[in-house]
Amino acid sequence: MTAPTAAGCAAPDQAAPLPASLDLEKETVITGQVTAESGEVVPGAYVRLLDSTGEFTAEVVTSAAGQFRFFAAPGDWTLRALSRFGNGDTTVTAGRGVNEVAVTVALA
Repeated sequence: MTAPTAAGCAAPDQAAPLPASLDLEKETVITGQVTAESGEVVPGAYVRLLDSTGEFTAEVVTSAAGQFRFFAAPGDWTLRALSRFGNGDTTVTAGRGVNEVAVTVALA
């Protein structure tokens, strides 16, 4: 069985539960929510995962609830959200397991 995908996108549905077969002692998951400065969730934002040198690694579109998820290696990452509300960056040092991250976007 394949994971549900977001409409018009090959990425898995960002609001879907984590797969039951996922071993969080071996895997690194970076997940969170994109919000505007007002606190409103931001659906349809593009969230980019950049490595420690700033190189693009992956991109997903947030769910209707502003959620995103990446499966990555442990280490230092930057999350860059691009949306109609503006843009925002957040850094995270991710370890094995689930790493919750909030990204706030603001008009420039």
